[in-house]
Amino acid sequence: MAKTKEEREQRRLEAKARAEKRKAVKEAAKQQKQSDGSSKSDDESISNKININDLRKALPISKEHNATLAVVNLPTDALCRVMRYLPAREWGALTLTCTGLNLTLGGCRVSHLSSRLMRREDEEGKQSTCGSMCLVGGLQLCTNRKEAQEILEQSFVGGGETNRLVTKKMKLSRKKNPNGDTDADEYPGYARFVEEATLGYSAMQCSRDALFPTHLQGRFASCSPEHSLLRIGGGGNTTSGPGGSGVASWGVGKRGQLGLGYREDEAEPKLLLGKIGWGVRIVQVAAGGGLVRVAHSLLLTSTGRVLSFGTAQYGALGHGYDAGKQLSDCLRPRYIDALKNEKCICVAAGELHSGVVTADGDVYTFGEGFCGQLGHGDRRPQLLPKQVTLGGLEDECIANLSMGCRHSLVTTEEGEVYSWGLGRFGVLGRSYTDFTYNNDVGMAVPDGDEGHVVGVAAQPPPMPAAEIDNVVNAANVQDGINDVIASLEALNLTLDDPSDQCYPRVIDSLKGMRIVGVSAGHRHSMCLDEFGGLYSFGSGASGAGASGALGHGDLSGQEFPIKVTEFDNMKVRIHQFSAGVDMSMAVDTKGVVYAWGKASEGRLGLGVGRTQTSLPREVDMGNTKFKAVDVECGYVHSLIVGLDGSVYQCGGVGTDGNDDGQQDLDIEESQRGLPKLLDGLNIWHRIAEPKAKVVKQQWQKYGKYELKGRSKMMQEGVRAIG
Repeated sequence: MAKTKEEREQRRLEAKARAEKRKAVKEAAKQQKQSDGSSKSDDESISNKININDLRKALPISKEHNATLAVVNLPTDALCRVMRYLPAREWGALTLTCTGLNLTLGGCRVSHLSSRLMRREDEEGKQSTCGSMCLVGGLQLCTNRKEAQEILEQSFVGGGETNRLVTKKMKLSRKKNPNGDTDADEYPGYARFVEEATLGYSAMQCSRDALFPTHLQGRFASCSPEHSLLRIGGGGNTTSGPGGSGVASWGVGKRGQLGLGYREDEAEPKLLLGKIGWGVRIVQVAAGGGLVRVAHSLLLTSTGRVLSFGTAQYGALGHGYDAGKQLSDCLRPRYIDALKNEKCICVAAGELHSGVVTADGDVYTFGEGFCGQLGHGDRRPQLLPKQVTLGGLEDECIANLSMGCRHSLVTTEEGEVYSWGLGRFGVLGRSYTDFTYNNDVGMAVPDGDEGHVVGVAAQPPPMPAAEIDNVVNAANVQDGINDVIASLEALNLTLDDPSDQCYPRVIDSLKGMRIVGVSAGHRHSMCLDEFGGLYSFGSGASGAGASGALGHGDLSGQEFPIKVTEFDNMKVRIHQFSAGVDMSMAVDTKGVVYAWGKASEGRLGLGVGRTQTSLPREVDMGNTKFKAVDVECGYVHSLIVGLDGSVYQCGGVGTDGNDDGQQDLDIEESQRGLPKLLDGLNIWHRIAEPKAKVVKQQWQKYGKYELKGRSKMMQEGVRAIG
């Protein structure tokens, strides 16, 4: 750094000369463009308004050693080909460190984006390596670079007016050149969102090699029967990353499941405070709960820590007892201290239980376990996270996890699926032996090479009386037992149901396939293979099958995974999917949304005239150019995430005593029951951090006396003496 006055003056003059030279080049390019009246092709119109090669050559390099960098000396077309292999995170780092390349890379954005959205094939139908390779063989979200340019432009305005933040440099650039590339600094944030949505790529900060699971539920949104969570907002600093790192919640909040610090309902999405998104980057959300007054939520940070809040009555938060040997509800997000030494990469929330997957491929579960949904070989509750080691899971590397009403599903890195929990409705996708404690024939330990249980489970060791008393007292006997019994009656079950499967076991009928994703619903489950084939299994005439949620064209249940052949008939491959309460939704590789199952009250976006459908039906989004990347199902509502970052809601949860369904009475009759845009929301946009309202404490009166400050009392005393 220059220290003398002469050196500082010399550096100032050099900077001024560089600025004048850049301005002269831009003016020359502008005049050249005005004099050239010939039309340009689509590819030329996508490029910058000026000749990028000439601009890059004219731009002075701030440091002499940068002149030797290969990336600086590459032609534009070669640079575009190189940059398409660069992840969004490294793209952003490059634009921050190489100022000479910042605006120049604007011409490479379309090429970089199209490589993540477009699957290219040669004459023989083979897929080229430069196209994106998503989880199910490739995407077709755009067909050419012109369409990719339109998608990029739409991303900045998707969701309406979101009050997104814009850098000072881009504001100045917008003033000087309104028709130029004024959003170059914002592209890395959008590219990061696209990579998570299409490729499943997201680097964690917990270690150098840790990657987010490529396919899982709750990547952007999550729904329970009573509330919703959505990744949205966030700042752009180095700690929290780009937009989409914050969380908004809405719905019923009587149990603190919204994480807003109070027990009130919220009809519209409201951002969580406490530096969530502006210091702590959230990469996954999980909304859990059931149909009987219980709900909780989990958040996963980019550093591998897990936060939980909501109902603590059944131990689903993982915090254990508090100081008074009670299980107190958490109204704001709180870190699970028992997992502080583990780096987690996936979280899941069921009705009364929760689970996480660590970077080492281990599974930890906690919460209520009376249906064996924890997988620990018994039906006891776990107030703290405990590793699942039975059934051979200790030797498997788990990729992702999904939890339903009373069961759990996991997939391994090899593509195998393990299931455990309540087996009555066929949600486990396999045969099982009735589980009972009072049987002398049971095996004391799992048998077989793969750790499968043969026969029935043996009598477990008795729980100490003191531990039983603590659990009963902490759970608030009257309310807890009533909630459990009401939940079981809704499912036609009892506390000693023999279909409980407490040991994880592989689904044999899926062997030979590579399963990349699972979704556990209320009374049915779904699996996705690497080629985009969807399989469903679950409830019979009294549950999800009766509503057509399996998608097989009938109302019968299935105890084993059966492929949804309707997608094969339509030549459709599935990219994302979700199983809810008696309903299902999916998104194909072209961004089209399909829904089937119970459709009353507009919960599937198929209109109010349809109550159910047993075959997948396309959802009318009201815009032919709309492309979806994710869906999530609840009970009376569902969420659809668009490629531009916008979010649509189907149906709605009744808040403050209102009925379920869409609450907007201003909607036209023809639009009722169709997806509704959540105006003012965009997942990847950076927005200003919300501030908590500070209420000034007013003077309080007690009787005829008023609490006053010391100075005011002294003044009144002096006046009285005078």
